[in-house]
Amino acid sequence: MSGKGQPKTAKYIFVTGGVTSSLGKGIVASSLAKLLQARGLSVTIQKFDPYINIDPGTLNPYEHGECYVTNDGAETDLDLGHYERFLGVPTSQANNITTGRIYNNVITKERRGDYLGKTVQVVPHITDEIKRSILLLGETGEYDIVMTEIGGCVGDIESLPFIEAARQLKWDLGDSNTLFIHLTLIPYLASAGELKTKPTQHSVRQLSQLGIQPDIIVCRTEHSIPQEMRRKIALFCNVSSNDVIESKDAETIYDVPLLMRKEKLDQRALYKLDIYNDRDADLEQWKGFLGRLKNPTEQITIGLVGKYVELKDSYKSIVEAMIHAGAVNETKVNLRWIASETLIDGEYQHKLEGLDGILVAPGFGERGIEGKINAVRYARENKVPFFGICLGMQSAVIEFARNVLGLEDAHSSEMNPDTQNPIIDLMADQKDITNKGGTMRLGAYACKLEKGSLIHQIYGKINIQERHRHRYEFNNSYLERMQAAGMIATGINPDTGLVEAVEIKDHPFFVGVQFHPEYKSTVANPAPLFVHFVRAALKNSIPLMKGTSK
Repeated sequence: MSGKGQPKTAKYIFVTGGVTSSLGKGIVASSLAKLLQARGLSVTIQKFDPYINIDPGTLNPYEHGECYVTNDGAETDLDLGHYERFLGVPTSQANNITTGRIYNNVITKERRGDYLGKTVQVVPHITDEIKRSILLLGETGEYDIVMTEIGGCVGDIESLPFIEAARQLKWDLGDSNTLFIHLTLIPYLASAGELKTKPTQHSVRQLSQLGIQPDIIVCRTEHSIPQEMRRKIALFCNVSSNDVIESKDAETIYDVPLLMRKEKLDQRALYKLDIYNDRDADLEQWKGFLGRLKNPTEQITIGLVGKYVELKDSYKSIVEAMIHAGAVNETKVNLRWIASETLIDGEYQHKLEGLDGILVAPGFGERGIEGKINAVRYARENKVPFFGICLGMQSAVIEFARNVLGLEDAHSSEMNPDTQNPIIDLMADQKDITNKGGTMRLGAYACKLEKGSLIHQIYGKINIQERHRHRYEFNNSYLERMQAAGMIATGINPDTGLVEAVEIKDHPFFVGVQFHPEYKSTVANPAPLFVHFVRAALKNSIPLMKGTSK
């Protein structure tokens, strides 16, 4: 797009949604970005969330699903995980903006006197701050295209400043430098046996009343949209028939880029943005992944033990990492969701029988912790492949201290501040912190692996970097006793000496990590720990007939 050696001049695509939430704006945005990337363009995506929280770091997972963490330590919306999984490009603090952050920035400037005594208002001050945030990534010179997903639905009070800022940017930058894609719903009425376009018409009209005429309309639907219906939508929504794109329900989110290419969404976007690009999207690697995903030769059952299992989006990155790892091993991974609170009675073992592997998930707080500890004990004593992440690793250490070292009251000081054996304790630099938001150990940190350990064999190198999100750490005063009893610290932060990974060597697969390897798992580069955990679970299921599960 720009001359050789010259900084790129970015163009901007905005993705809005109407009719209802949860239509999949993030997946559509990620799919289009993947197609444009596969044509040789450099693309990034950002998410604007209309809630007043500074970030989702303090939100209960039941409220907003998983809190995703970037390399630079930003706690962000889970859609950023989709962006990274599809594009294979790390995101950052600049890729997720909330209303809370916008207002916080403006109020901070007002307190400093930056506005020279003027009355601070939504227009122009809030909208100007939103525009500054939108343009920030484009001004780096790294990207041909910056995509912005605006959270919520058109018509929501919370979204209005973002919509207005986007409208102003179209006026500032011109038609050929901005593109508006509106995702809407075409509901199917079973009683009438037909699709209905009226909600889409109303949604587009509402967007138009706010000053934005969508360039492309993407229609989520359960059934194929007939050509005459596309023409009807085009006529009443003031777009070309070619700009009405069908987004039919797919078997997996990873089908969507191929479906969008079939609908020529990338071609229409390039045409509207006046970008000449005659390259075909190179999706051979993507197709290979899909082929392995959809044609497994084996299947296994993994127990995912967590406290938020009622809302599966709470563990979105773990689920996707399992899908990636399953595809590598040509294995279908069936997840059995197990609420940790149900594993506290004397019969908990029966709920863990028949599993090929057990993953104890991250979390915070006391609720369900004893169930996680029981799940670890079952996996350790019955030689079931075990993988613990963050609190899952801490649960493994607590269980080992209680049942192998004989420290019956061993616990985390997070759960029991009065324990005499705080084998998991608050970091020294955390003890005087009272604010909860953005104050944990967040983002990418170094880890040095013990040569010859299982985790070293898995990664194939000594020095790694993985992302963190936690406040409590393994208490190193117990390290010598723990290692003498058989639980080895095989990953250490070289700067702080903090334990990052533990494993038991006389076990088929027993690994706990303080970090979150799921955050870096992508279609192109599945997380190694997940790949080898699935492989170990597959070996554990070998006595079964091929293609069956326990």
